[in-house]
Amino acid sequence: MTLPYLDPRLPVAERVADLLARMTLAEKVGQMLQLDAREGVQHLIEDVHVGSILHASPERVLQAHDATEHTRLRIPLLVAEDCIHGHSFWEGATIFPTQLGMAATWDSALVEQVARVTAVEVAATGIHWTFSPVLCITRDLRWGRVDETFGEDPHLIGELASAMVRGYQGDGLDDHTAVLATAKHFAGYSETQGGRDASEADISHRKLRSWFLPPFERVAREGCRTFMLGYQSTDGVPITINEWLLTDVLRGEWGYTGTLVTDWDNVGRMVWEQHIQPDHAHAAAAAVRAGNDMVMTTPQFFQGAQDAVAQGLLDETALDAAVARILTLKFELGLFEDPRRPDAARQAEVIAADAHAALNLEVARRSLVLLTNDGTLPLDDTTPARPRTVAVVGPNADDPETLLGDWAGNSGQADWLPDGHPREMITTVLDGFREQVPDGWTVTHARGADILTLAPDPEGEFFPDGQPRPQVVVPSPADDALIAEAVSAARAADHVVAVVGDRIELVGEGRSTATLELVGGQAALLDALAATGTPMTVVVVASKPLVLPASALGAAAIVWAANPGMRGGQAVAELVLGRIEPSGRLPISFAAHAGQQPTYYNQIPGQHGDRYADLTQRVPFAFGEGLSYTTVSYEDLRVLTPVLGLDGTVRAQVTLRNTGDRPARETVQLYVHDLVTSATWAAKELKGYQQVDLAAGETATVDLELAVADCTIVDARGRRVVEPGAFALLVGPSSRDEALLRGDFTVKA
Repeated sequence: MTLPYLDPRLPVAERVADLLARMTLAEKVGQMLQLDAREGVQHLIEDVHVGSILHASPERVLQAHDATEHTRLRIPLLVAEDCIHGHSFWEGATIFPTQLGMAATWDSALVEQVARVTAVEVAATGIHWTFSPVLCITRDLRWGRVDETFGEDPHLIGELASAMVRGYQGDGLDDHTAVLATAKHFAGYSETQGGRDASEADISHRKLRSWFLPPFERVAREGCRTFMLGYQSTDGVPITINEWLLTDVLRGEWGYTGTLVTDWDNVGRMVWEQHIQPDHAHAAAAAVRAGNDMVMTTPQFFQGAQDAVAQGLLDETALDAAVARILTLKFELGLFEDPRRPDAARQAEVIAADAHAALNLEVARRSLVLLTNDGTLPLDDTTPARPRTVAVVGPNADDPETLLGDWAGNSGQADWLPDGHPREMITTVLDGFREQVPDGWTVTHARGADILTLAPDPEGEFFPDGQPRPQVVVPSPADDALIAEAVSAARAADHVVAVVGDRIELVGEGRSTATLELVGGQAALLDALAATGTPMTVVVVASKPLVLPASALGAAAIVWAANPGMRGGQAVAELVLGRIEPSGRLPISFAAHAGQQPTYYNQIPGQHGDRYADLTQRVPFAFGEGLSYTTVSYEDLRVLTPVLGLDGTVRAQVTLRNTGDRPARETVQLYVHDLVTSATWAAKELKGYQQVDLAAGETATVDLELAVADCTIVDARGRRVVEPGAFALLVGPSSRDEALLRGDFTVKA
């Protein structure tokens, strides 16, 4: 006789209830555990009854499925992985630009396609759950995880994160190409102290509601099935047990019924790092009572939760609610009928498919931001002029792993891909120029500088929980021989492309930086190249905006390439040679000095002006900026609804004029300034944008709409409200005040 929980004809709630009634306490606790599979899976499944695994090599995914079939209740596993910008650790998968690079496209439809392709590739390999997208707001550029964010603006983050969730989850969880999306890190994780990762987030409830929570609220209401909790504490309370955030706001106000997963060892950290729980029994009880469902990589939770029940610290029924949410996911995914094992035939069909590679190239092209250009770019390859020589130099010119960035290949989180992704799938900047220059042109190369070496952490090889500490970065000194070789190449060339930036050792969890300057011998290299007088394009391949030296700022052109993925080198070469039009716009501001932090555009005014004694707060490159190979003028902003009510829609028009001889894709940005507010508020906030294609010489009228309901502030009581009064509508190509046209409207109560 078929047991009720195995009968797909029954409602999910009935199947969950039947299965829960058959489970022992140990099996329930095990279902709440997600454990690291790198040391093997047999023990996790047979002895711990684990509900989910992560960091499982392809071989161990198969072993885990086989072992699960022999367990008493045959509850299928949720197999999870950090598939952040592609199938991160599957050899040969499509690796896209990082989230920060994707954000420079300002194109939610494109980002949704990236997530859809990633889900298709991931699902074929037996993985059901990706820990993406990241909804953190970049606040301090020194933070090690800037590259994982969509930048500094809550509205842009909400647009792109929602698109990514839609792409991952497809048409519903019963779609075999769907994977569970994860909104992380809930919430305020990126509000660091001194840029240091996972530090106490000194942040008020009002500030959370104002900027950090809106992107999460949006994806919660739109159906993102899982949320991951940040490492940090807020107001002295770790997010893992923060009742206000988890119970009052997330489960209460937003009505969220999805599944919560802790970040790595959050429950254990309350014992060994934050020192607010005496042992794992108390930590487990606190975590369950707070509403956590899946506990990531705290193996002591298995015994701790059972001890908590035995000691009366925790009622077993409290476990049932969490286990029920986990089982519900598994039933809705259809894993009891089809555990979605790896499918070799499907993998051969979809992984690195031609259409996926084409999309990857398009995203890489769209992610590039032309920051400066004195007219040297694009290099002219259309006239029968003499053949040219291009010197492609710099430590990142031929570095495939830096193009991919964090969470890919051999970036350190997986041990089954020690050599990274196949080299032949990655086009470095040097590769790109060699492939793209016209016949008869010459491409030369010199490394020019090293960035860093590594040394053991003086605090010891391991953290208190046994995890290895990252080694410490030691900047490489300028090397006279390497610089001389690069200078010689530059003098013999018609143009220099200097590719600088950072490396994976300067990126990620626990790898925040004290400085934003170019590390190692890179600044000395740029200085020497600039002194040759050969026109130079500086390409910055880096995980975050960096402080650039005067020799870079004075170059003929600067291209920001973030970490542009497998096809990034081709995209860079195409842009420099004029094969494509630059269309990327900054999702994040650059700093002139690390001491300016933070540098986001929508800060609260009121600091005795906007400068230090020795430096203004003006940034060299601001949120929303980016050049084209033409110029687009903004003219005649007209607000068509100057007075309207709280339920109204602001309507306006602006005229765009392409005044050059090349086409452009212009990102028209709409900001709002509430002139007088009951509580301090940002001087302007992005509220909408649209991309407009303009042919050379074309003029277009762009219609703009904005719901009054979106013209909100968070008042002193923490309520998000529209306050009647005078507003300014600001429209232009970036967040710079001088770049924005202004129109006024009034909201009546």
